[in-house]
Amino acid sequence: MKKLIKKIRLPLLLFVAIGGMSFAHKFYVSVTNVNYAKEAKALQITTRIFIDDLDDLMMARYGVATKLATKNEAKVADAYIEKYLKTKVSFELDGEVKPFTFIGKKYDADVVICYLEVPNVTLEGHENLTVTNEILTDLYDEQKNLVHVKWNGNKKSFVLIKSDIKGMLKL
Repeated sequence: MKKLIKKIRLPLLLFVAIGGMSFAHKFYVSVTNVNYAKEAKALQITTRIFIDDLDDLMMARYGVATKLATKNEAKVADAYIEKYLKTKVSFELDGEVKPFTFIGKKYDADVVICYLEVPNVTLEGHENLTVTNEILTDLYDEQKNLVHVKWNGNKKSFVLIKSDIKGMLKL
């Protein structure tokens, strides 16, 4: 019995150690939903980003401790989030960039949900919509940005990464 225990002890220890390390690896992801609201003639967008990742980014990129979702949240947090999103997210119709408005944000557990809108847009008569999403790719090489687009009863999703930041869909 002692020989059996000695034989399986090392492999078991290695299995537990390696398995534990895999749980310690952080997953970097954001989720962006783009919904075409025909009646409002707008693209209505929500972007979900982990609070700690966005806090880390604000410090690394701008030197600002935003302290998101705390009672000590920086008063300039929204301005810096908007500034960052304007440099990392864009929407194009047939190659023409359509500017968006940062409407605001709210918190849901460990995620910040940012609300954006591209006003005065109709998809009729256009051939394609291109979404660029580079959120957090400047901080994390492993970052994945999931984009879900809904328009006129259609749905399409794509995963954008640091080396492939644009997704195009035919309308």
